[in-house]
Amino acid sequence: MNILVINCGSSSLKFQLINSESEKVLAKGLCERIGIDGRLTYQPEGGEKEQSDKAMPTHTEAIQFVIDALTNSETGVVKSLDEIGAVGHRMVHGGEKFASSVIITDEVKKAVEECNDLAPLHNPANLIGVAACEELMPNTPMVAVFDTAFHQTMPEKAYMYGLPYEYYEKYKVRRYGFHGTSHSFVSKRAAELMGKPYEQVKTIVCHLGNGSSVTAVLNGKSVDTSMGLTPLEGLVMGTRCGDIDPAIMEFIAHKEGLDVDGVMKILNKDSGVYGLSGGLSSDFRDLTDAAVAGDKKAEIALEVFSYRVAKYIGAYVAAMNGVDDIVFTAGIGENDDLVRRQVCSYLEYLGIDFNDEANTDLRGKEATISGPDAKVKVFVIPTNEELAIARETLALI
Repeated sequence: MNILVINCGSSSLKFQLINSESEKVLAKGLCERIGIDGRLTYQPEGGEKEQSDKAMPTHTEAIQFVIDALTNSETGVVKSLDEIGAVGHRMVHGGEKFASSVIITDEVKKAVEECNDLAPLHNPANLIGVAACEELMPNTPMVAVFDTAFHQTMPEKAYMYGLPYEYYEKYKVRRYGFHGTSHSFVSKRAAELMGKPYEQVKTIVCHLGNGSSVTAVLNGKSVDTSMGLTPLEGLVMGTRCGDIDPAIMEFIAHKEGLDVDGVMKILNKDSGVYGLSGGLSSDFRDLTDAAVAGDKKAEIALEVFSYRVAKYIGAYVAAMNGVDDIVFTAGIGENDDLVRRQVCSYLEYLGIDFNDEANTDLRGKEATISGPDAKVKVFVIPTNEELAIARETLALI
């Protein structure tokens, strides 16, 4: 069966068509600048990448262009929509309503909509993608795969905040966590590499990208994670501040004459390594180049990021009363050997026996970067959220 995986943003749409038997990507691409002018990038398996400007007033037109590209007589990979057996949709926030992936129904869409205020930038866009697919592919089953679902196994001691309990009862203010599809996929692969049952391994996954999170996976279940009610909490990230003293918000507001929205913009868009580097860049490649050239702010930004990752790892070793393996994944985790080296420099007490040679120039390759006699294994495992969504979709339908 061929499964179309859709990841909708407010003005973008990523897609992959995956054969569920071979798990090969038959085609992939991106629609961007939706609602502005529109651009389609499309690449069939083994073929050249194509780019074309196309008017995309809404996501419906974007989905139509995706279908047209997939069924194109020259570069398409299927003859008709009949060869697409299902669509798997990435959904960012499912609140407490969804602890697993589900077949999309009217009731499911309503429940997702009720979580919109928890993810105002993501959930509405995800639902728009569903509506567009339903309009153009009304007879094709659709599945929702939630970023938050994997973390619904967290115990109360991990997800409750030290706030009046009524805010949880009234508004469900609690830690939810994100990147769950990635954390689940990577932790399962780590258990395979160790040759151990997934239900018998203590794993810490470091999903490090422009948005970053660390998760403690105990015996196949998420028991704690660094992101919270929103993706702002936790690690210092590309442009997000991560954990801060909440009183800083009031302090900055008074000093700068800002309202809540103004302060939140600073915390979400102007902070993280971007802010620490003096606005140089949120791209770790730029920061590394600048640090090597002697830029002190870039150097500090990288050190702060790595230090915060190491602190969370240490916390989750305590949370699970031990750890068997640590995994680096996502854009920075897979590609930045400097960050991995910096993080692991704090973890010698675990007996990881860091292998610097194995750590060098991996660029998205799967590897073991701990020594053969390491007490705690350290892996680099490329994440594949699209494949994970396809697997979840296939299992449900």
